[in-house]
Amino acid sequence: MPTYLSKEKKAEFFAKFGGDAKNTGSTEGQIALLTYRIQSISAHLKTNRKDHSATRSLISMVGKRRSLLSYLAKKDVQLYRDLIVKIGIRDTLRLNK
Repeated sequence: MPTYLSKEKKAEFFAKFGGDAKNTGSTEGQIALLTYRIQSISAHLKTNRKDHSATRSLISMVGKRRSLLSYLAKKDVQLYRDLIVKIGIRDTLRLNK
């Protein structure tokens, strides 16, 4: 079952990546939160392969994160690269090209 985050855990993500715990609209914080949720649902799906609703949720979260990442890349490339390295979601060799 996917884990539900407490208010404190969400505030911690936004404070670490978004600059302020109350800045829940920051792109960086949203990407970090989605990454955490994607990782937890992926771990859930390794043991429960036939959970189709979790699979659908995972696909929609990955699409949402992809669109937020493309927005951030257009807005500020250096911030995009720093965030990817900090979260660890892409290969750093591809970023240097």
